[in-house]
Amino acid sequence: MTQSIQAIRGMHDILPDRVGLWQYIEDTARAVLTAYGYQEIRTPLVEVTELFNRSIGEVTDIVEKEMYSFLDRHGDSLSLRPEGTAGCVRAAIEHGLIQQPQRLWYRGPMFRYERPQRGRYRQFHQIGVEVFGLLGPDIDIEMILLTARLWRSLGLGELRLELNTLGDNTERQVYRARLVEYLRPYADRLDPDSRRRLETNPLRILDSKDPGTQEILVGAPRLLDVLGAESRAHFETLCAGLDALAIAYRINPRLVRGLDYYNRTVFEWITEQLGAQGTVCAGGRYDGLIAQLGGRPTPAIGFALGIERLVELLGQGNRSAHPAVDAYLVALGERADIESLRLAERLRDRLPGLRLLVNCGGGSFKAQFKRADKSGARFALVLGEAELERGLIGIKDLRAPEDQRDLDFETLVAVLADELSVNVVMPASAGMGA
Repeated sequence: MTQSIQAIRGMHDILPDRVGLWQYIEDTARAVLTAYGYQEIRTPLVEVTELFNRSIGEVTDIVEKEMYSFLDRHGDSLSLRPEGTAGCVRAAIEHGLIQQPQRLWYRGPMFRYERPQRGRYRQFHQIGVEVFGLLGPDIDIEMILLTARLWRSLGLGELRLELNTLGDNTERQVYRARLVEYLRPYADRLDPDSRRRLETNPLRILDSKDPGTQEILVGAPRLLDVLGAESRAHFETLCAGLDALAIAYRINPRLVRGLDYYNRTVFEWITEQLGAQGTVCAGGRYDGLIAQLGGRPTPAIGFALGIERLVELLGQGNRSAHPAVDAYLVALGERADIESLRLAERLRDRLPGLRLLVNCGGGSFKAQFKRADKSGARFALVLGEAELERGLIGIKDLRAPEDQRDLDFETLVAVLADELSVNVVMPASAGMGA
C-alpha cells in the first residue's frame, strides 16, 4: 500500500466540525472592528527577508532561529511572514496610506519554526490591528477598549490585562546599560538563553520563564525608574484613562515584547487556562518603525491576537457554533431529484440567509432522514412523488416530536423565515408552483 502523506509537523488542518468556531471568532471580531471604524487590509504571505530583518530585529529569536526563509529562482531571499505588522507597514508606505491616519485590521496565517506544543504551532493564525498617524495615549486606550469589547462579545470573562511602558529609544538604551551592569555578575547563573541575550538583547531576559533567572531579576532595576517626563506622562494618562473607564489592569514592569520595534505602551491579555502559552493578545506602540522601513516618521500602535488560543478557550467553555445547516431537503423518486434542486434554488432566492443542504446520491427515505439528522439541520424538507402531485412540500422539525406537515411554497417560505429568523426577499413576479 502506498504510504499516505501527512501534514507538516506543527501545521494543522481545520476540519469542518471546527471551522464553525473559527468563523464565529472571525465574524465577531469583524463586527467589533467595523463598529470602531477599522478597515480590513490583506497583504501577501511572502515578503522579502530584509523586511523582517529591519523591522523585527536581526538579533531576535524570530529572525535568528524561527523564520521560514528561502532563495527564489533569481537568488532573492524571501520569507513566510512570521507576524503581520511589518507587511502592513510595508503596504502602507508603498501605497501612500500614511499620508493620513489609518485604522486597519487583518487576519491570516503566520509561520515560525518553533517547537510545537500546546498553543504554539509552526503555522498559526492571527487577527491583527494597526493604527498609523495617531500619537496620544487616547488611541492606546481605544485599542484596549476594543479588545475588552471583543472579549465580552465572545463571552470571555477570564482574561486579565497587563501593562508596561518601554519608554523611548534613548531611555531604553540607558536602562539596557543599567540592566546589563546588574546582570553581568550573575551571568553564570542565568539560563542559557538569557546568558546569550545578555550580549544581544538583554531586555528579553526580563521575559525569561526560568525560575533561577526570575529569582535573580527580583532586584533588577526597573525601566519605569528611568523614564523621562514625556514618556511618564504618556503612561500615566493611559492608566488614568483606563481607571476612568473601569478597565482593570496590572502594571508588570517585566513585560517586554519579543520584537525590537516596540516603544512606550506595551500590553498583553493573559489567561491562566492555557498553561505556559497564556498570552491571548499582545501589542503596543511602535512609533519608529515606519521611518525605519523607509516611510516618513509616523506614530503607530497595534496588537495581534491568536485565533488558535481563542478557539481553545472557547472550546473549554463548551461554547459551540451554530449548526452549519438550517434545513435538509430529502428527495424521493427520479423526478423529485431534479425538482428538489429547482425547489432549493427558489428557496435560496427567497431566503438568502437560509443554509440549505440538498440530498444528492439517492438513498431510501430512512437513510436520507438519518443524513438530515446527522447534518444538524433543524428542519427536514420532503419532496417526493406524492408531494409533487399535490404541489406541496413536506416539512418536519427534527428537534420536536411532531408529524410532517405539507405546505405550499409561500407558506413554507413564511414558516422557515419565522422559525429561523431569516429575511424574506419578495418575488419580482409570480413564480411557478412547487
